[in-house]
Amino acid sequence: MKYSNTKRNIFLPLMLAISLIAGIVIGIVLPRQNLMQQHSSIRARNDKINSILNIIESSYVDSVNRNDLVEAAVPAILKKLDPHSVYIPAKDLVRANEPLQGNFEGIGISFNILSDTILVISTIPGGPSEKLGLEAGDRIIYVNDSLVAGKRISDDDVMRMLKGPRGTVVRVRIYRKGQKDLLTFNITRDKIPIYSVDVNYMVNATTGYLRINNFAMTTYDEFMKGLTELRNRGMSKLILDLRGNSGGLMDPAIQIANEFLQEGQLIVYTQGRTQPRNNFTANGKGDFKTGDLVILIDEWSASASEILAGAIQDNDRGMIIGRRSFGKGLVQEPIQFTDGSGMRLTIARYYTPTGRSIQKPYNNGFDEYYDDLNARYDRGEFERPDSIHFSDSLKFTTPGGRIVYGGGGIMPDKFIPVDTSGVSPYFLKVRPFIYQFALNYTQKNRDVLRNFSDPYELEKYLDTQGLLDQFTEYAYRNGSQPVQPAAEVKNPEMTGNPPDIVIIPARPARTGGVKPDPEGLRISGNIIHTQIKAYIARNIMDNKGFYPIWEKLDTTLKYAISFLEQNTI
Repeated sequence: MKYSNTKRNIFLPLMLAISLIAGIVIGIVLPRQNLMQQHSSIRARNDKINSILNIIESSYVDSVNRNDLVEAAVPAILKKLDPHSVYIPAKDLVRANEPLQGNFEGIGISFNILSDTILVISTIPGGPSEKLGLEAGDRIIYVNDSLVAGKRISDDDVMRMLKGPRGTVVRVRIYRKGQKDLLTFNITRDKIPIYSVDVNYMVNATTGYLRINNFAMTTYDEFMKGLTELRNRGMSKLILDLRGNSGGLMDPAIQIANEFLQEGQLIVYTQGRTQPRNNFTANGKGDFKTGDLVILIDEWSASASEILAGAIQDNDRGMIIGRRSFGKGLVQEPIQFTDGSGMRLTIARYYTPTGRSIQKPYNNGFDEYYDDLNARYDRGEFERPDSIHFSDSLKFTTPGGRIVYGGGGIMPDKFIPVDTSGVSPYFLKVRPFIYQFALNYTQKNRDVLRNFSDPYELEKYLDTQGLLDQFTEYAYRNGSQPVQPAAEVKNPEMTGNPPDIVIIPARPARTGGVKPDPEGLRISGNIIHTQIKAYIARNIMDNKGFYPIWEKLDTTLKYAISFLEQNTI
């Protein structure tokens, strides 16, 4: 199975091996003849890497670990190829594969750190924690025999303690509001699903919305379940959101494209130096071959997302709305080694049905390659489509006569700029406090909030609670305490939040209170208020509560809804 991922890879340079070799040459230099006599057992051959390692092992002044040298050398070798051929050490391979497999092994909770305490945000349905009776709002005080409350514990520390092989047991002691004593749970770890479909719901009587955050082994089944639910609610038009979706497995993207296309239509083809052209075509058995379709993309939509968007665009099947996608058109093959490590090696390029390669150039070095999105931002591409220029040599024409371009991502049919109209200096200062306030508010009012199961009813209730006034006071009074922005705030594009509002990189934790600013509240008050409500809803009912409220801030989604109301594709 082929897959790829756009996350930036940190390569370990070959400096260790080079420095060891330099020590031989620059230190006491042995006569060439004597050195070769010492290594007469090493046959002259082209395998220079093994020869160097053998010489280092037998002659270097200090003892060395050959495995450490290999671990340093392999990433440096792959760095000479392309930005997406990567080596994954054995200690990281299981975790790296979890999003692609669609599951991990652990206790089945989502959590956050509140006042140096692990707070259970929700339990995974059907997981071991839910079965034993853990509840949202529980605070974990002990893990096994270790006190974890008040210890400035990090998210990574929590995951290291709670995740583990299936069948192993971890004991947690929790504080629950209303209980005099700590409650003890012995939780047997199990396989926990990682869902790649964030949410599906009806945005109006005829239009369904479905969001995919990555492409994993379970994605197609999740998609089909969501599609069926939407159709049962009366959906005849679909908005498929791929913003922030950095890719994953190729197969589910092809399977989903097949649901929209007619028999024989080309979805994608791959080809490489040693890989003959391989066509993937629709079989005509899809469930949504005729309904109106819009696909949302942005600068973080990559790889498998671009395969799906490109198939729809090149076959004139639907409308692509948003901003130019990332531009990754390379296909990796997974290779696993006997020591548990692995490699993802680029073996082919993929091409959209019109013959486009959407891989952006990387011949000027990987730093420039990964800085491309910053360069796009600097030249105004997120705000003005006329800042984007394509060579005529990259021009292609769809069967319906639309002009499309290759050479650097999928250009949408309708460009939607980033909305900065509600961003003020005050908003930038209080941003790190928004999620923390919502978490605190949820925790204090959970007994009331848990009675709501409909996000719109919850929002009506929250509108009566004076949240914005409470928040401005919170940001002023609690600013003296360091506040670390939550994951949702650090990078909305990569965590599944719509990217249209927050575009400026998150600032570090603040240590000073933020005074109320009437002008800032006039500009940004609606954004702040809506974000607070959306995060509270997420804390109570997960994504099905979050997205219907956040929709009010999502200019791209609002345009797509309006477009489908006024047009038939």
